[in-house]
Amino acid sequence: MRVEKDLMVALGYGKYFRSDVIVGLQPIEEEAGRGPGRRTLVYVQGYAEPVVGSRSEGAILRDMVSMPNEVTRAQEQRQLLAEILETVQEIDPMLRAFIRDQGHWDLTQLERRIRETLRETEEAG
Repeated sequence: MRVEKDLMVALGYGKYFRSDVIVGLQPIEEEAGRGPGRRTLVYVQGYAEPVVGSRSEGAILRDMVSMPNEVTRAQEQRQLLAEILETVQEIDPMLRAFIRDQGHWDLTQLERRIRETLRETEEAG
């Protein structure tokens, strides 16, 4: 992946920086009312503190690099699957049984399918 020089990148909130002065992106994982990937800490050359962007790190990165949209979209989808897997793994066994019996949704099978998909995409990439 290569950063394209001199592109103006929108961070949201009316903030723009040149692509070649952005040195790091870090998603803000948890914040009241905001889900993962909704806001990003953007580290900018010459700034002591990161700038808060309202866009996801994937969206900002897409604007910075000459990477096909399919690649960044696949990375975002893989991250989403990993987050879903992490959440499903934390569901209490009693609640799992209720979901299986009442909702006819087998969370163990879902976990297995997500793991297989993540493993296949890791091996392919």
